[in-house]
Amino acid sequence: MTTSHTSDDNSVNGTSGAASAGTSPATATDETVRAELSRLRDSIDNIDAAVVHMLAERFKCTQQVGHLKAQHQLPPADPTRESRQIARLRELAESAKLDPAFAEKLLNFIIAEVIRHHEQIAEQPLTSDGTLPA
Repeated sequence: MTTSHTSDDNSVNGTSGAASAGTSPATATDETVRAELSRLRDSIDNIDAAVVHMLAERFKCTQQVGHLKAQHQLPPADPTRESRQIARLRELAESAKLDPAFAEKLLNFIIAEVIRHHEQIAEQPLTSDGTLPA
């Protein structure tokens, strides 16, 4: 995966590129720090890509749920399920050493988007055989 980063390479030791062009031990350290920073940022970029792909996959599933709900005139939101999911995610966050409040905020944001999708799906007219258009 090709990535690009906002460069703050020169801010590692507070010097400009021209001033650090020598071969002092500080320069070697700066290069090591920059290489480690780049390695870590590459990992972050890869994780971000995986998160986006996982969210896309999740939304594909929730779209199917939305179609099923609409076909059977079920409400777009399911507060009981949402509460269970929030509690479950908070527990997962705690065991993963992630702030449970953050995990809950993230899931609430996702749930709101899912409900919005479900409402849009429910507003679509049914086809002659009583199903939603694909």
